[in-house]
Parts: sequence; C-alpha cells; structure tokens
Amino acid sequence: MEVIKFTNLGVRFLLELCILVILGYWGFKTGGQTLTKVLLGVGSPLLFAIIWGAFLAPKSSMRLQEPWLFLVEIALFGLATWALFSTGRVGLTVAFLSIYIFNKILMLLWKQ
Repeated sequence: MEVIKFTNLGVRFLLELCILVILGYWGFKTGGQTLTKVLLGVGSPLLFAIIWGAFLAPKSSMRLQEPWLFLVEIALFGLATWALFSTGRVGLTVAFLSIYIFNKILMLLWKQ
C-alpha cells in the first residue's frame, strides 16, 4: 500500500510539471506576435512556478493553510485545464482533469 501512496505523490508531481508545459504551450499558441508568444509562453509558467513555490509548496515558509490552500490549488489546476482546452486539445484536457481529480481524491483519502 505504501508503494501506491508513493506513486500517487509521484503522479501529483508529474501533474504539477504538466501545468508548466500546458501554460507554456498555451502561451505560444495564444500569442499573436512573436514577442507576445514568448512573453506568454515563458511568463505564464514562470508566474505559476512562483505562486506554487511561495504558497503551495510543502516546505514553503509562506504555505497557505486550509481552506485557502485547496482553493488556490483548484484555481491553478482549473486555469491550466482552461488553458489546455482553449488550445483545442479536448482529449488531453479530459485526461489531465480526470487524472487530477482521481489523484486529489486519493490524496484527500490518504491525507497526503
């Protein structure tokens, strides 16, 4: 059972990395001009990483407490889901959201 719990934490880490990729992809697909594409493609994952590292990372000195932690997490994953959907990748959006929901349920059940 411990192996499954550890695997679930690994999936969670991969989901966080996926958000970086999704936001970068969205930025490069959304921007009209080259400068806009670069700013959105690099800036949005960077902003996400700063917010996650400052307020949601387990070892952060400014880690939010519940329920704010949960609300910001939902907002960030929701934003990534919307960004992926807006690029027309519906199948990937459904897969990403499904894996996140299943992962979050297990994390809540196992108090991870």
